[in-house]
Amino acid sequence: MGDNWKTYRVSDFIEINPKVPLKKGMPYSFVEMKDLNASNKYVLPSVTKELNGGARFQNRDTLFARITPCLENGKICQVKNLENNLGFGSTEFLIFRGKKDISDSDFIFYLSRAPFFRKFAEAKMIGTSGRQRVAKDAFENFVLELPNIKEQRAIASILSALDDKIELNLQMNKTLEDMAMALYKHWFVDFGPFQDGEMVDSELGEIPKGWEVKRLSLLANFKNGKGLMNKFKKEDGAYNVFGSNGIIGRTNEFMFDKPVIAIGRVGANYGEVHYSIYPCWISDNAITVQPMDQKYYWWLLQRLRLIDYNNFVAGSAQPLITQGAIKEVECVVPKDVLLIDFSRKLDLLFSQLQNNISENQTLTTLRDTLLPKLISGELRVKGVEKMLTEVL
Repeated sequence: MGDNWKTYRVSDFIEINPKVPLKKGMPYSFVEMKDLNASNKYVLPSVTKELNGGARFQNRDTLFARITPCLENGKICQVKNLENNLGFGSTEFLIFRGKKDISDSDFIFYLSRAPFFRKFAEAKMIGTSGRQRVAKDAFENFVLELPNIKEQRAIASILSALDDKIELNLQMNKTLEDMAMALYKHWFVDFGPFQDGEMVDSELGEIPKGWEVKRLSLLANFKNGKGLMNKFKKEDGAYNVFGSNGIIGRTNEFMFDKPVIAIGRVGANYGEVHYSIYPCWISDNAITVQPMDQKYYWWLLQRLRLIDYNNFVAGSAQPLITQGAIKEVECVVPKDVLLIDFSRKLDLLFSQLQNNISENQTLTTLRDTLLPKLISGELRVKGVEKMLTEVL
């Protein structure tokens, strides 16, 4: 590896749960566990709250989920956009930060995401089944050979370039999603282009003449997803597996070979709406929705995203929504010619969006392949930089 690598105890290399000067009762940026997405490098605060306990951190710190199943699900992100550079969050975070002249905070984020680092942490979990956690002192006996701070920054720069491109694509997709929803609301909520035509009364208020009010059950087929046995889960599988919070894995089996929508039905992610136009599997943590006619697909996706699923929640310890309640939702259905026109317009938007998703999958695979090899010294920075200029 060379002279610029040394052996460290992880607890000597990383500042774990550093002191952060917050005042009790004062408002600060707050990050919840559900804000963390294993597919994203960064996590942003979701709300502002008064400090009354929890993990404390500042921008560029790594939030490392220490509880099962969040750790196994890869909830490890670097925090940014904290107001006044300070914030706090769940007690189930360990906070990692670089040590002056020893380690770089960006490198530490990637180190904590490396498979060997996560496997070590998972092996050190203690506590009762279902509520196991990693203690801060678990890293006292974790010894690694690691580069000097100059090479750490070079490694972090390479991996960050990939993550920055991934994030740019995500931002572009958010814009495309917003454009799709804005068009839907303009046409089918505000009736903007149709206000000059004749309006008639309905059980949902005034609607354009010739439109109808129908229950969702008359427009789409609803059913619960199905659990997928572990033996069918493959990291390099051909098809995505969707759960309540989106893509949760890959498999070589598929449940649907036509476009489908998934609504999270249980836990903290109930009511999240995801979709797939490619063959996929949807787990039993989600409700599956398929339109009876393909021309309804993009229209139906937007309609489902506007529903307030809090109205359908049952259970307190484990929130749950059922397909029966959603199927009874009434909605205003336009004429077929408008649905077809709307579908054509959204086909163009979502085609761009899918291209970005495909590129992100390629970039993510490359990042996840390079990450452990760069951090372990199997690959060196100079050998990778040239290759990246051809990719980015």
